[in-house]
Amino acid sequence: MRLGAGSDSAHSAHSAHSARTRFGFGFGFGLGAGCGPRRVAAPLSRPAIEGFLIRLLPPYNRNEESHEHSFVRIPLVRPHNPAHVMGDVLTLELEQKALATREALQAAVQQYGKVVYSNSLGVEAMVLTDIIWSHVPEIDIFSIDTGRLHEETYELLEKLERRYKKRIRLVYPDSESLAKLVDKQGVNAFFHSLDARLACCHVRKVEPFKRAIQGYGAWVTGVRRQQSATRALGMPVEWDAPNGLYKLSPLLDWSEEQVWQYVKARKIPYNVLHDRAFPSIGCSPCTRAIQPGEDQRAGRWWWENADTRECGLQPRVRHAVGQT
Repeated sequence: MRLGAGSDSAHSAHSAHSARTRFGFGFGFGLGAGCGPRRVAAPLSRPAIEGFLIRLLPPYNRNEESHEHSFVRIPLVRPHNPAHVMGDVLTLELEQKALATREALQAAVQQYGKVVYSNSLGVEAMVLTDIIWSHVPEIDIFSIDTGRLHEETYELLEKLERRYKKRIRLVYPDSESLAKLVDKQGVNAFFHSLDARLACCHVRKVEPFKRAIQGYGAWVTGVRRQQSATRALGMPVEWDAPNGLYKLSPLLDWSEEQVWQYVKARKIPYNVLHDRAFPSIGCSPCTRAIQPGEDQRAGRWWWENADTRECGLQPRVRHAVGQT
């Protein structure tokens, strides 16, 4: 039915009558006794009381001249996103944290020579991109285009390049290896087997990554302790034995709120999927929105056990310091 229609409709009346007869209530735009359709529900404007008022009606009775009405509020539930609540000003604590991150990156260039940042294009990546391109341009930046990214990710890439007037080097999977993979296991085999998923990640992400870091003394990542139990055991600087260079995690001790506060204060563009409850964004088929209370990486390869949810660039299992 049309909301706010000005004339009676047999179909609309029948629908409203059926709803009230079966369920004992009508929505705010339902038919009252003896009158045409009218709209009585309206969205509330203040965020603190955001929602819709729904009028509850008793069962329909044509002989009844009056009805007792009551109202209930149906809230609009939005997933928590710190981007909606953080202020636009950097606190002294965060300014100091950003300065420490900048100095750590500058020291890394002095110590390791050639340093490269593997840009995930997530919200943490916006912080590192801003710091590197604004203060430590000696660090190279690349990002991996797996061929199955969200369209919103490509849109973000363009916004970043327009803002900073720099180009992020894109690295792609080897076309021959990718063709063999798809020919062997199909397009979406990763949904059905961990081995198939890891094979896909290896061809689309790990192998291009290994090519991109060749010749560098250290690579930068944006992982944070809060993201998962495995990442909580990480170190700011550690030897990445499988890849033969040092790995730097300058945002390891940043909180999610601090990341968003920096992004908002600096007015840095970010992936709009973060506003749709995507705290972690990867390939389109392998990423979903999370529910309130879920782990931040619950939307990555959500059909798998939480212990396996890494692509191979970060370790899936870590031992605490002192354990073997």
